[in-house]
Amino acid sequence: MYISVEETCNKWNITRDALLGLLNENKIFGAVLNKNNEYEIPMYAENPYELSNKNLLDVIDQKLKQLNKLRELCFSEKNRFLNDFSIENTFNSNAIEGSTLTLRETVLALQGITIDTKPLKYHLDAIGHKQAFDYILELVDNNEELTERRIKDIHFLVLANKRVDAGRYRNMQVSILGSEHKPTSPYLIESKMKQLLDEYKNSTENLIVKIAKFHLDFESIHPFIDGNGRTGRLLLNLELMKNGFPPIDIKYTNRTKYYQCFDDYHITNSPSSMVDLIANYLIIQLNYQIDIRNQGTSN
Repeated sequence: MYISVEETCNKWNITRDALLGLLNENKIFGAVLNKNNEYEIPMYAENPYELSNKNLLDVIDQKLKQLNKLRELCFSEKNRFLNDFSIENTFNSNAIEGSTLTLRETVLALQGITIDTKPLKYHLDAIGHKQAFDYILELVDNNEELTERRIKDIHFLVLANKRVDAGRYRNMQVSILGSEHKPTSPYLIESKMKQLLDEYKNSTENLIVKIAKFHLDFESIHPFIDGNGRTGRLLLNLELMKNGFPPIDIKYTNRTKYYQCFDDYHITNSPSSMVDLIANYLIIQLNYQIDIRNQGTSN
């Protein structure tokens, strides 16, 4: 759910120029462009000026405690939320990787309808991502441990357009477009993945920091020939949901900010930029979940 720039200015008590400045500086997470090429802001986003004076991890901890005191969503509410989320997440995650399907076209592709002006690959990417999201929901329900086998299973579903490479580590060196970082050599991938999973399992850091670092390191290894970004973002949500958090949908409009998180990590070896991005998206989702559960309580 989104509100206009004007409505956001009134809600946050800031000027239009100040809001547009925040948008230009990528300090508003989850904003999207509508069909008129105008920004719309998530209804549940908080004023970045106010958040800048707070520890975001503490804010998240407080909101999660508040959420856990409220009623659970009923079966139909939960299914409706997850279905709507998975469609928009499929659109955004694929768009980040270059898909030109619109949100509406993504809906049609998932219904089995072909858009004749768009490549078949993008249709298959949409179907594969949705199937992979449904699979991680099963893993969440069963509280399954994250393993190499399950990562490969997720990747197999994601790479619906290229089954020959699906679910298999790459056997050639690759580069990441627009990045100076060199991914792991093929012969080291298996050992690096085992090390990554061991470090994640044994880490005692804050959960959001752990998940952010895992995502950064997974993408740095770049274990597959294709589909690493989509698989990595699904793994991020898998681990969030397993630990009681709602999933997050990193928007296509924030892709530059998202890519910058990786550059920052490779330069500073600190996951703080990614932690900040994940935290801001989590705050939006937690606010939304708190609101809909409160609505149900008042009824």
